[in-house]
Amino acid sequence: MTKNLILLGLPGAGKGTQAEKIVADYPMVHISTGDIFRANLRDKTALGEKARAYMDAGNLVPDEITNAMVADRLTQKDVVENGFMLDGYPRNEDQAKFLDQFLSEHGEAISATLYFKVSDDVLVQRLLGRGRADDTKDVIAHRLEVNKKANLPLVDYYEKHHVLHTIDGEGDLDSIYSAVKTVLNGLN
Repeated sequence: MTKNLILLGLPGAGKGTQAEKIVADYPMVHISTGDIFRANLRDKTALGEKARAYMDAGNLVPDEITNAMVADRLTQKDVVENGFMLDGYPRNEDQAKFLDQFLSEHGEAISATLYFKVSDDVLVQRLLGRGRADDTKDVIAHRLEVNKKANLPLVDYYEKHHVLHTIDGEGDLDSIYSAVKTVLNGLN
């Protein structure tokens, strides 16, 4: 069985940085929901066109379309052969249930969910340090609250399914990655 990972964490928790390190050492495919959306929009797929209609109207893309795009990506040869690391999906418990069912139907499962836990104070400092014009303390605080409402139920969901591994995301990059490697090397 291939290794199939989910990365969870609030904005600024270091998921992207750790994802780069993971794919450099392990043969899994890093799948970002944003990349899937961009590819479907660029290629004008049927799913991409459905998503565009919602996006152009300023609405969230429904789970059924997002799920279908992710499912399509997970059936592609590179993912089937090497496993995957999902970043930005699932975003809610319904998507997590869909993913579990989809993987089960294909003889696969989630190997581990890595939750990068970082205090709010550290997250705010990291996000302010990015220097983006729209990143004020108030905007960042609001973004963190919105993301907590989405992330924390997923942390509970994967903990109940015994695949959650909490990683202290506040140390230096090498010690964080060392904790990640300990989890990954312990997987079958």
